[in-house]
Amino acid sequence: MTKQKFDVTGMSCAACSARVEKTVAGLCGVNDVTVNLLTNSMQVDYDDSILSSGSISEAVEKAGYGASPHEDAAAGAARRSAADVTDIQAEQTADLKYRLKVSVGFLIPLMYIAMGHMAGLPLPAFMTGISGSIAFAFTQLLLCLPIIYVNHTYYSRGFSALAHGAPNMDSLIAVGSSAALVYGIFAIYRMGYGLGSGDMALVAKYHMSLYFESGAMILALITIGKYLEARSKGKTGQAITRLIDMAPKTAFVIRGGTEQEIPVEEVIPGDILRVKPGGAVPVDGVVTEGMSSIDVSALTGESIPEEKTVGDHVAAASVNMTGSFLMRAEKVGPDTAFAQIIKLVEEASASKAPIARLADRIAGVFVPAVIGIALLAAVIWLTAGADFEFALTTAISVLVIACPCALGLATPVAIMVGTGKGAENGILIKSGDALETVHSIDTVVLDKTGTITEGRPRVTDIAVLAPEDGFAEKAWLLDIAAALERGSEHPLAEAITAYADETGAAASTAENFVSFPGRGVRAEINGTEYLVGNSKLLAENGIPLGEAEQMLASFADEGKTPLLFADSDSVIGIIAAADVEKPTSRSAVAEFEKMGIEVIMLTGDNARTAEAMRKKLGIGKVIAEVLPQDKERVISDLQKEGRKVAMIGDGVNDAPALARADVGLAIGAGTDVAIESADIVLVKNDLLDAVTAVKLSQAVIKNIKQNLFWAFFYNSLGIPLAAGVFYGWLGWQLSPMVGAACMGLSSVFVVTNALRLRKFKPEQTAAAADAAALPDAGINNETRTGKENIKMEKKINIDGMMCKHCEAAVSKALNSIDGLEAKVVLEDNAAYVTGEASDEEMTQAVEKLGYEVTGIE
Repeated sequence: MTKQKFDVTGMSCAACSARVEKTVAGLCGVNDVTVNLLTNSMQVDYDDSILSSGSISEAVEKAGYGASPHEDAAAGAARRSAADVTDIQAEQTADLKYRLKVSVGFLIPLMYIAMGHMAGLPLPAFMTGISGSIAFAFTQLLLCLPIIYVNHTYYSRGFSALAHGAPNMDSLIAVGSSAALVYGIFAIYRMGYGLGSGDMALVAKYHMSLYFESGAMILALITIGKYLEARSKGKTGQAITRLIDMAPKTAFVIRGGTEQEIPVEEVIPGDILRVKPGGAVPVDGVVTEGMSSIDVSALTGESIPEEKTVGDHVAAASVNMTGSFLMRAEKVGPDTAFAQIIKLVEEASASKAPIARLADRIAGVFVPAVIGIALLAAVIWLTAGADFEFALTTAISVLVIACPCALGLATPVAIMVGTGKGAENGILIKSGDALETVHSIDTVVLDKTGTITEGRPRVTDIAVLAPEDGFAEKAWLLDIAAALERGSEHPLAEAITAYADETGAAASTAENFVSFPGRGVRAEINGTEYLVGNSKLLAENGIPLGEAEQMLASFADEGKTPLLFADSDSVIGIIAAADVEKPTSRSAVAEFEKMGIEVIMLTGDNARTAEAMRKKLGIGKVIAEVLPQDKERVISDLQKEGRKVAMIGDGVNDAPALARADVGLAIGAGTDVAIESADIVLVKNDLLDAVTAVKLSQAVIKNIKQNLFWAFFYNSLGIPLAAGVFYGWLGWQLSPMVGAACMGLSSVFVVTNALRLRKFKPEQTAAAADAAALPDAGINNETRTGKENIKMEKKINIDGMMCKHCEAAVSKALNSIDGLEAKVVLEDNAAYVTGEASDEEMTQAVEKLGYEVTGIE
């Protein structure tokens, strides 16, 4: 059996994807087929001894669509560039934009000619009066032709689907617009007959009853809706492009005693490769010589680098941070872990089930019913003795009033307003399908590093193991620590030096550095020798841990990473760091649980660290020490249990899981790949925005259902009138013109109702407000976090900060004020300040940058 992916073109609704799936599933040799409307793709599991990919493509083409085998991005990641990846969705969007321009461009003069005289607007003399009736009608027909031509796909697909007994939205469009156009052409012939026979009454009857503008309006309005819908579709293909760009393109191989740079696809298992500082590991393999710190965040999401030495495994796309080392290639090309991530993103995206459009489900019943009523009405009136014109007018009135302009606009317009409202609140919703899906989720899976936490270590504890204990001694230890760690690129070292800078620690100078890779460093400060590192380094130098041993175990239980500091005789102190949770993470977890949504933490971190975070935030379940492919499998297993799953993450390692989930949400500060793989991006890196996204989705879905109800109600209410049910009793007959007006009125109503979504406001609960308002607790004997050094006298609430660049700009502006010390916290949308500056001076400094001060407490 062979599993192959195909790119499919020409699908426009759920009925289209269902037809393609049904066509391929009916082929001999096909075991399983899944068609994805969102990504315009198809996964087929078939017996290649019975069936070929060409036969599958041919079957799809016979059904009225296009299909071609999709190139495997995982296999060709090393040799392909982003430009080689065809973006079918972008091509379709561009085509719809062109069609929209042509449609609107010709519709405007058409509407002027057809309706302008009603508003007293002048017409050319040759189009006025009974004598100009043919020119008046024929000009409208000519203006309709370009609109019909650029939108011919509605007719080809609509009538084709109708012929196969599977009517869709295109069928309604084709039938409704054709009815209006046919009636207009019929009217031209009748006016011609009237002019030839001198029957001016007959000419006057049809002169203002042409309805060409109704047919053209139908096509233009639906094209607007289709264009808006296409723009909101997810661009999952860009995730593959981002991944391909991250894959190493070359490798330094040692062959015959010489080192040479070759394309990475030429590397074979067993080759000895050199990986230089700052370079990416080209393939999966084992270190054979040297040691280094490796940034594996692309694969595991772990922010702290791993120390690698001889015998350790290294993976493609991880980054060498310090020393140069040699490695032996083991897995190359499509077999590397990184290539498998690419493959998983592709497969998960392609296998995501398309959301069945409610409008299409209605159309499946509504279309044949309307056509049946129109034909039945015409037959009944002909049988009852009515003339052919009356019967034809009745049938066309039924078709026109039932035309699906409002049905077609109901979903995309509401989604457009909803996605726009989300963007205003820092929630970028990339697909209408995601907006429709997220309201129904019952399980949220959260990545830890960078999602629940800040994604970078911070100093949390300072413990001085000396005879005296006090803040002065802590400052002394911090001074030593900063001197020893300054200049190092290790994240723990950066955390210590950053903390020292924030607290104004003395700037001592260390000399005679000696580095011990994977263990720590030794240096002299003011003539005294100090060691900093892990327990292995101290053991090698014969320094006992003493009481520090119990503290190390305690820090490990809390998920913290400790660094030991010692002189030549004993341990003098411990500084612990950890990736601390964001201020609003606890509130977000509580909000999800309040809505009945189960929260699961999924992380590549060790079980002890993950459990500490679970207890701290009150999360019900945690799954730790998982690899990227395992994350995707966990999501899949949850879905097999019948759950609707949302995944929230930020790293490359989260990309397959984000793509596999029913809806993926990426933290805005995460990697480009995670952002592109996700359906929703949280720009402000705040988990509470995920809660807002769920509530916004609920509001949008409610609005869509209202729109569909009223669209259906307006159209259906007029069908009995159009069919002449009340003609014999009350003399009421609905003309095609009134039918077209009702059709237009329903569209206006739907759009107006959708615009109500602009009033949506995110609800920040009291718990969330408290989390945002309260700064972290001050440091006591051992624990320090990001804000403890600021003795808060005032809090400035600031609106408009969106990213770390905004945070830095505001921080610089406030700290430039003499006598003022400020700490700006993006997650709180606030600055915590102490000093003598006036409120007015601080407000001016912030608002000068374009932000708004909403209050000072």
